[in-house]
Amino acid sequence: MKWTLLFIVLAVTQKCNQPSSEQMQNMTKSFDVQGHRGCRGLMPENSIPAFLKALEIGVTTLEMDVVISGDGEVIVSHEPFFSHEIALDPLGRDISKEDELTHNIYQMNVSDIQQYDCGSKPQSRFPDQIKMKTYKPTLKEVFQHVEVGFPPIILRGSSTILRSKRIPDYYGLFHPAAEEFCDRVMSVIVASKLNERVTIQSFDPEVLEVIHLKYPSIRLAFLVEQGEYESNRAILTFTPDIYSPEFSMVNKDLVDQVHMDQMKILPWTVNSEKDIQSMVKIGVDGLISDYPDRVLSLVTQGAVK
Repeated sequence: MKWTLLFIVLAVTQKCNQPSSEQMQNMTKSFDVQGHRGCRGLMPENSIPAFLKALEIGVTTLEMDVVISGDGEVIVSHEPFFSHEIALDPLGRDISKEDELTHNIYQMNVSDIQQYDCGSKPQSRFPDQIKMKTYKPTLKEVFQHVEVGFPPIILRGSSTILRSKRIPDYYGLFHPAAEEFCDRVMSVIVASKLNERVTIQSFDPEVLEVIHLKYPSIRLAFLVEQGEYESNRAILTFTPDIYSPEFSMVNKDLVDQVHMDQMKILPWTVNSEKDIQSMVKIGVDGLISDYPDRVLSLVTQGAVK
């Protein structure tokens, strides 16, 4: 089952001690290290602590997901409900898989949403993830924490990526229609004066077409998880700025094709050192990873030229 989701990616450059600022500046000129859901392998996903930790590590881009609340706010969350895998209810109780859809974010206001704990539950897939009580923030809050908490950060091109998976049958139940969805997210971006540093990224061609038509200055990225390159390209009426496939689809021929079509290629979600090295060697322009520290380590050791 696929839901309407928006994934936000915030590209940044900052001063840091590890690696050296000179190394980081040289690296960020040529390779985009994106922290998936902040840095999900290390901190609770899509949380302010995860985004701040990713910035501390030295990522060039923060990736996050957004959905819409019942009171029309843009909430940073992968699902439009509280997943049994990561959330505890307001009384600290487990949420069952069978029950999770009843914890519908699109039917709640922000104050209710932020009573849920989305950071204390152990994650078997991410055993190194630090556990802490935390909540799903609004997109506005994330922008405020990033800019106020880390004044040395420079937000640079393609700073925000929106990712959307949408089911028309669920309009009005878990999410608004595509145009309203995009407008609500763009209103936060515009109010935060991030228009010129935004890329909208989506699996859903309708979302990309809406943004292309209504917000033509916004950079666009097309997420794909299957299919041949030429068939995927033909889905859109325009050429996006970035082609972002699931990493197992990527080989040197694909990288060359994408570059020939004047797009960047950023695979997702690349976590093992072996896969990171493989992607880097065939010339991708960046990587989306739950462990951006691993990518940065390889980058500063010379794996990325």
